[in-house]
Amino acid sequence: MFKKEKIKDLHYSVNGVITADELQNAADEILTEYGKKAKMPGFRPGHIPLSILRQKYNASAMSEAIDKLMNRDLNEYVADKKIRLAGSPRADLAKWEMGQDAEYTLEFDILPTLPAIDLEKFTVTKKTTTLDEAEVEKSLENIRKSRSIAEKQPDDYVAQNGDTAVIDFRGFIDNEEFAGGAAEKHHLVLGSGAFIPGFEDQVIGHKSGDEFDVNVKFPSDYHAENLAGKDARFAVKVHEVRKHQLPELNDELAKSVGHESVDKLREHIRTILTEQYDEAAKRDMRNELLDILADKVKLDLPENLVDQEYNMAKQEYERAAKNGSTEKWDEKQERRDAERRVKLGLILAEWGTQNKVEVTRDDLQQAVWAEAARYPDPKQVFEFYNKNQNALAMLRGMIFERKALDAMLTHVKTKEKSVKPSELFQQSDVR
Repeated sequence: MFKKEKIKDLHYSVNGVITADELQNAADEILTEYGKKAKMPGFRPGHIPLSILRQKYNASAMSEAIDKLMNRDLNEYVADKKIRLAGSPRADLAKWEMGQDAEYTLEFDILPTLPAIDLEKFTVTKKTTTLDEAEVEKSLENIRKSRSIAEKQPDDYVAQNGDTAVIDFRGFIDNEEFAGGAAEKHHLVLGSGAFIPGFEDQVIGHKSGDEFDVNVKFPSDYHAENLAGKDARFAVKVHEVRKHQLPELNDELAKSVGHESVDKLREHIRTILTEQYDEAAKRDMRNELLDILADKVKLDLPENLVDQEYNMAKQEYERAAKNGSTEKWDEKQERRDAERRVKLGLILAEWGTQNKVEVTRDDLQQAVWAEAARYPDPKQVFEFYNKNQNALAMLRGMIFERKALDAMLTHVKTKEKSVKPSELFQQSDVR
């Protein structure tokens, strides 16, 4: 157990000692385990004398033993104090020399205890709206477009918004072709937004046989980090242009999309739009509740977590600046924003855990599918999450926070406010 401790708010500094004998015994145990598999000329595995193992591997075994014993002491201390670490401790062992007692210092922050939150005292606004029939007709038109027949046009026909261009393309960054940026005879619906911003606009106006360059910038939040924010050039060749002929809006069309009639299809669209309105209203309720929690709940914050959040934001800002962003860095505001994010993250994590909020496999799969649907090559998104467990853990955390917020909303009071449908889609998503 530690011989000294210094506690200030959530910051702990503790001092401990590992005797030279205890340290060597722990190192010997590690060496013995290593000797069972080690290969050394003149000895069979498992029969290498401990004295020989010490001569060659004692320094590394000592280092491993120190970590093991410091962690043992720390775990006992944490369990005894009933506290939880907010990140990895920082160890200071600068004065230790081989053969001596190891005096060390550990510094760490702990997680705060979440105070009781009486959600029933909080009131959020629930926006309500009336279904816009114009949106229903717009959706019907989109269905007609999706079932349209794309007829090949003469070679002198110039591609227009809504046409399909059959193209070859190859992508380059700094005149170097990049992986995943090429395709042959790809059918691109112009104006669909399937490709990165600016690409489709530069294909409009071209005709069959044209070869030209498209110059675009990948979005700064693009899922492939090696491409995010980069300027790119695509060499494009148009093979043909097809114009879409829309089918009539009739029961036959409705049946082709799984509904008995146009009336039944309209009813289905109204249901979908109503669900979208409800989700947009809930998004605003989440945001309002976050504002209330940030303002009303008093919580000490681990400084190391705030520093991490602040530094991540600073790195993102610096990356964006390199990619041409002119946004200014307000250090005080960014610090406040980091504190807010840490505070809300701790509140949602603790409240969600206490109230048994869980992220299911289906939750995670649906989120990955939703992300993949935003990009022209969904396979790249699936591969990204399969290979990047940190990104998957971050996605899981975002889902957990969303579900915790929704669970909280079942306990708060609400007041209704009637708005136009367009007002539901003007706010940003959960902050």
